[in-house]
Amino acid sequence: MHMADALISPAVGAGMWAATTGIALFSIKKIQDMENHKVPLMAVMGAFVFAAQMINFSIPGTGSSGHLGGGLLLAILLGPYAAFLTMASVLIIQALFFADGGLLALGCNIFNLGFYSCFIIYPLIYRLIVNKKPSTSRLFTGTLIAAVIGLQLGAFSVVLETVVSGRTELPFSTFVMLMQPIHLAIGIVEGLVTASIVAFVWQARPEIIEHTDSAGRLSGSRVLAAFALAAILTGGVLSWFASTRPDGLEWTIAKVSGKEQLESNGTVHKILAAVQEKVSFLPDYALKTSPDSTAAEQAQQWPAVNGGTSVAGLIGGVMTLLLAGLAGFGIMYLKKLRKAKVLID
Repeated sequence: MHMADALISPAVGAGMWAATTGIALFSIKKIQDMENHKVPLMAVMGAFVFAAQMINFSIPGTGSSGHLGGGLLLAILLGPYAAFLTMASVLIIQALFFADGGLLALGCNIFNLGFYSCFIIYPLIYRLIVNKKPSTSRLFTGTLIAAVIGLQLGAFSVVLETVVSGRTELPFSTFVMLMQPIHLAIGIVEGLVTASIVAFVWQARPEIIEHTDSAGRLSGSRVLAAFALAAILTGGVLSWFASTRPDGLEWTIAKVSGKEQLESNGTVHKILAAVQEKVSFLPDYALKTSPDSTAAEQAQQWPAVNGGTSVAGLIGGVMTLLLAGLAGFGIMYLKKLRKAKVLID
């Protein structure tokens, strides 16, 4: 559900950038109360979500596909503030270096995939169902329902942002009638996958789910090692098996407009497209090659056993790990400075 720049106007893009920046600053302020030992988990989970988003799964009978959003999973394991910043790290790396989602639309994408899951769905749906006494059944039910509703809100937000931007090729009624059902199906799959991951963490380290400190430092723990290994295998190998079908948003746009992708000739769009083309050294998670028929045929093969895809998955995972980790450690450093100032005063 990564929006391209062509879907939105500069005004909407700027507005969503401002909103997302405000939420990020609020999260940085709140996250300063986070325990230091959660920073490694924040970094590793960022790498895992990056790799997981590379795996598109087919939606039977539709010709479409979907992928794990990851916002709810991050919120459950990290809490809403660290989760939002981690999701922002994932999407920033994807947009800048892999041309996945536009630079103008980056604020929209962070908001749609991060805000709803972290600040609406996690506290108001998931926590309400799970309550203060997690159990296997409550965790499964809460995660599944929360994932479905979260993706519905994100999909509806895409529709609103596009319509407000004045894309007449995508009329509201037709667009929303296709976006919501296809993302309902994607949300169910995401809910089942997320629930399975949460169940694993619940069995291995229940204090992570409960957000308590009973186990002390998390570095070197079974959960960290498991997610790190999963990120490596997913980005390096399982990415070969991603569906070649268009994702839910691309599929809907094609159905509504009759075009595989929309274009925009605006000055801002052109400038940002040029910047993205120069910065993204692994566009579409593959090595840059000259366009030819062989490359096009390989892109449609399944499984797409491709060294370039593996390189992209591994490099992207490392870059996201570093960005999310640096964000976490930077915030912890600010916390130390704040404490030192209090002591001095």
